[in-house]
Amino acid sequence: MALHSASVNSKLIFAPAGKESHGQAEQFTRGILTRSDLDQTSPIWQFHKWFAAAQRSELVAHPETCCLSTASLPSGRVSSRMVYLKELDAEGFVIYSNFGTSKKAQDLSTNPWASLTFWWEELERQIRVEGRASRLTREESQKYFDTRVRGSRIGAWSSRQSQVLKPIQGDAGDEEDDGRRVLDGWVKETEKRFEGEENIPVPDFWGGLRIIPESVEFWQGRQSRLHDRFIYEKKAPTEESVQEWTLERLSP
Repeated sequence: MALHSASVNSKLIFAPAGKESHGQAEQFTRGILTRSDLDQTSPIWQFHKWFAAAQRSELVAHPETCCLSTASLPSGRVSSRMVYLKELDAEGFVIYSNFGTSKKAQDLSTNPWASLTFWWEELERQIRVEGRASRLTREESQKYFDTRVRGSRIGAWSSRQSQVLKPIQGDAGDEEDDGRRVLDGWVKETEKRFEGEENIPVPDFWGGLRIIPESVEFWQGRQSRLHDRFIYEKKAPTEESVQEWTLERLSP
């Protein structure tokens, strides 16, 4: 017997608008974006400007939150996950993660291209970054690793990220385990390993990943979905190794 009576062609969700189950989506009215508003030399500096504005606004709870997308070759299958931007420098955007057993590690081993997407709904702004990814050195990763709370450093050592956790059959009367006990056991092993130590080394399989941008798009919502979009695209370096960018408006 079917779990529900919906037909194959019925829509379980159709044109939701915020809290309404169906309705017209809200208009974007909080700003405009013109070429003169943008840094004319580099998207890195323009991102820094927008990021600082998001922080000062106190409207965006975590402006560092972004979606990291990778794609595996030869299948071309794309996977995405939410991560935190932890550093911005003249070269690019840095996030930290497990690069041993994770899906992102598998994807990047076959395809170095990746993207980051930032969405600041309260400001009606979006930024898309596309570029090549490269690992930071162990020394660079250690500097950030040392800033993490002890529990997060223990967790980085303990987790075999994305590995399937199989349940362990407990004693009679115990609640059924769904696999969490395996993870808890790994954490206990790591805590014992580093007991009494505050200076915990960064794991070889964990560290920083820098997305070196080839293109960066800045998006400002506008009424009637006629959004303002500008894209920076990297030009070939000059003989003096000075990096230059083109800047163009895109149709919404």
